Amino acid sequence: MSKESGNFKQFLERKNIIFSAKRYGIDALGAMAQGLFASLLIGTILSTLGEQIGLTLLVDIGNFAKAIAGPAMAVSIGFALQAPPLVLFSLLAVGNAANTMGGAGGPLAVLIVTIFAAELGKLVSKETKIDILITPLVTILTGSLLSIWWAPAIGTAASAVGKLIMWATELQPFFMGILVSVIVGIALTLPISSAAICAALGLTGLAGGAAVAGCCAQMIGFAVMSFKENKWGGLIAQGIGTSMLQMGNIVKNPRIWIPPTLASAITGPVATCIFQIQMNGTPVSSGMGTCGFVGQIGIYTGWISDIAAGNKTSITGFDWLGMILICFVLPAILSVIFCEILRKIGWIKENDLKLES
Repeated sequence: MSKESGNFKQFLERKNIIFSAKRYGIDALGAMAQGLFASLLIGTILSTLGEQIGLTLLVDIGNFAKAIAGPAMAVSIGFALQAPPLVLFSLLAVGNAANTMGGAGGPLAVLIVTIFAAELGKLVSKETKIDILITPLVTILTGSLLSIWWAPAIGTAASAVGKLIMWATELQPFFMGILVSVIVGIALTLPISSAAICAALGLTGLAGGAAVAGCCAQMIGFAVMSFKENKWGGLIAQGIGTSMLQMGNIVKNPRIWIPPTLASAITGPVATCIFQIQMNGTPVSSGMGTCGFVGQIGIYTGWISDIAAGNKTSITGFDWLGMILICFVLPAILSVIFCEILRKIGWIKENDLKLES
C-alpha cells in the first residue's frame, strides 16, 4: 500500500466514512423506513382519521407531517451514517429536494442522494475555519445538484412499475389479481411509494382491490411471522405502520420476503375472483394496505359511495367477510405457514426478522 493510499484510508477512518453494504444497505435503509413512518405514514393515519370523524384540525396536523417526509427520511439516514450536526441539519434541504423531484420514486431518491451528500459533507466537516459556511454549502449544494440530476430518472424507473401494473389490470381477473397484488405489495415494502404509484395511476375498482390485498399481505405477513422476534411492538409497527421496516433484514436475507409475497399471490386472485373486492375510494388508499387501516377505510368509503350512486344496494356480511379474510386473516395464516416451511429447511433462521430497536 502506498503512503498516499494509506493516508487517505486514515482520513476516511477519521471522518467515520465506511464503505460497506451494512452501513448503506441495512443501517441507512432501516433508518429511512423509520423516518418515513414518522412523517408520511403517521401523517396519513392522522389525516385519514380526521377525515372520518370530521375533525379538520387532525387533518391539518396529518398534512403537516406528510409534507416533511423527504426531510424526515434524509435526517434519519444521516443519523444512521453518524453525520456531524451541521451535515445532519443540512440534509433537511437535501431530503426535500430529492423527495420532491423523485415523484413516485421519492423515497429511493432520498436514500441514494442523501448517502452521497452526507458522506461528502462529512469529508469537509470541521476541515476549515469557516465550517459554519462550508459544510452546509457542500452538503446542500451536492444533494440538490444530485437530486436535479438523478431523482427524475429514479422517479421514471418507479413509474415503470406503474406501467407494469396498468398492463396487469388489462388481464382477466385471476391473473390480474396475482400480478397486481404481488407487484404493488412488493412496491409497498421497497423504498418507493406504492401509494404515490396507485394515486398516479388512478388505481381503483378490482385492480385497486388486488393492490390492497398485496399490501396487506406484506404488512400483516411480516408483522405476524416476525412476532416471535419483535413481539407486540413489532406487530403494531409493521401491521399498522409499514413493512418497509424489514428492508434491512431483506438485504441480509432476501428469502424472508418469500412468505408474504406468496401470500399476496394467493390473496390477490381470491379478492378479485371470489369476493370481488373493489377499491372505489381514493386511489391512494389502494397502495396503503393496513397502514392506519387506510386501505380498509378506502374500501368502506367506496361501498358508501356505490350505495349513494345506486351501484350497490347495501353492505353485506359477505362484503365484511371478504375484507376481514383478505386484509387480515389469510395474510397472517399463509405467511406463517410459508415462513415455518422455510424455517424448517433452514432458509429463515432465528432473528432474521428481528427489527432494530
